[in-house]
Amino acid sequence: MAKPLVSDELWARIEPLLPKHASPDEKGGRPPVDDRAALTGIVFVLKTGIPWEDLPQEMGCGCGMTCWRRLRDWQAAGVWDRLHELLLAELRASDKIDWSRAAVDSSSVRAVGGGEKTGPNPTDRRKPGSKHHLIVDGRGVPLEVQLSAANRPGIMQLLPLVANLPAVRGKPGHPRSRPDKLYGDRAYDCEPARSILRWLGIQPFLARRGTTHGSGLGKVRYVVERTFSWLHQQRRLRVRYERRKDIHQGFLTLAASLICFHTFLGFS
Repeated sequence: MAKPLVSDELWARIEPLLPKHASPDEKGGRPPVDDRAALTGIVFVLKTGIPWEDLPQEMGCGCGMTCWRRLRDWQAAGVWDRLHELLLAELRASDKIDWSRAAVDSSSVRAVGGGEKTGPNPTDRRKPGSKHHLIVDGRGVPLEVQLSAANRPGIMQLLPLVANLPAVRGKPGHPRSRPDKLYGDRAYDCEPARSILRWLGIQPFLARRGTTHGSGLGKVRYVVERTFSWLHQQRRLRVRYERRKDIHQGFLTLAASLICFHTFLGFS
């Protein structure tokens, strides 16, 4: 039997985070589509990559534009960020976050039709593209994921990634947001960045350019590449179709949250 796209366990975490709908006035009006049905449509588009207008009516999630508007509104309301923080707190409470080290990397995707935060991709004959930037813990749990133009160097996104690491609760005392060590490839070779990371209390292990091939960091960096493969199993993230940056960022954060959720349940 096929599993539901939005299980009872996942819905129990998301439902309290959703903004409430205004009730129809006395003159009547069409009642809004059920939030769980709309979320099912959003997850279906994320996983399959189909166009919004091709969402099957049999799913009961209304038209594709209804789901698109919910994704837009929930992204603007910070629903996906709060869901991600909630799931990270559950993982920390269960000792499933490895703060001893973290890894950073980026991955380019083609952007069909261009849009916000796109640029000429130097690895794809300068066709329009975007980059996904990711920091994961020592086990591959996504801690922060961001979107940028494809021609933005990874080193320029390193400090924004670190600065936006969420404050993870889940245990008594102060929340934690910084790993002990951070590993990166040669794209992050930068002495000022190393100095700032040390000032933040993070020991940098960033491969240096001009050295012999093989930094030796692959044995701890592989987790970020594995998490990218998990992210891009969601077909809507393999190629960027959204011209609006908030819609694609919403998909990114939702996908990272689903990885955290499956990690908590022991599926990953």
